[in-house]
Amino acid sequence: MGGLYTVAVDGRTVDCRACGRFRRERITPLAGDRVTVEFQEDGSGFLTAILPRRNVLVRPPVANLDVLVIVASAAQPAPNTLVMDKLIAVAEKKEIEPVIVVNKTDLADARALEETYRKSGFPTFFLTATQPDSVRPLQEFLRGKVSAFTGNSGVGKSSLLNCICPELALPTGEISQKLGRGRHTTRTAQLYPLADGGYLVDTAGFSSLDMEQVEPILKDELPFCFREFADHFGKCRFTSCAHLKEVGCAVKAAVEAGEIPLSRYESYVAMMDDAAKLVEWKYNKK
Repeated sequence: MGGLYTVAVDGRTVDCRACGRFRRERITPLAGDRVTVEFQEDGSGFLTAILPRRNVLVRPPVANLDVLVIVASAAQPAPNTLVMDKLIAVAEKKEIEPVIVVNKTDLADARALEETYRKSGFPTFFLTATQPDSVRPLQEFLRGKVSAFTGNSGVGKSSLLNCICPELALPTGEISQKLGRGRHTTRTAQLYPLADGGYLVDTAGFSSLDMEQVEPILKDELPFCFREFADHFGKCRFTSCAHLKEVGCAVKAAVEAGEIPLSRYESYVAMMDDAAKLVEWKYNKK
């Protein structure tokens, strides 16, 4: 904020500026970075280096995540499974554990979502942010982890974080009755320490996800971002099977048999169509 980065150092926080080399080399510190700090006589600090990152996301702009918490709502706004599945694919590519959270379960029946994502092998939590007892299993899961919350605007991310850490008092947005979506209430990515260990990140919501700009996933990469497909690799008639219209596709057979949820496969087909439009040489540069 304002050119300052807040760094946790030995149980306290210090506001630091980045050294001039960062600007010259176009290095941008991100929430979640592990850094080295050089202190001045007046107690101020300078970031002198960023340690190697395990992973990086552009949106939300964070590094070194253990968990990407993908928040949807049972209603107001209605869940968008394509956006959820795009976020899951990004997490899978980055080797971040995707976790599904469906909020506002007091407003609508979310059992279909529950069946889809639990069947697909994702940690899945169904809760109502205004009912603390329903949030406790998620709190236990996040203990000791660095977790980012993301999802469409208006799904209640800030309300959920306020339930997990009431002292944050994050601002929340009203749901527009006319538009059926929430106003953006979070402007920056920031880590908040959990009392029992670990950190949470709150990030600005969004209503759509441009995969090419955020985290492009090429056609050859996409099947590996759907974990339900793994058991069927190598069983298709053609080794180059894209799992779309090919005869003898083991993945499509699994979908027809109900082993892979149909909505997940439909998201794969839509994302494969997007991936086909990418100019691959742009992303394969050495």
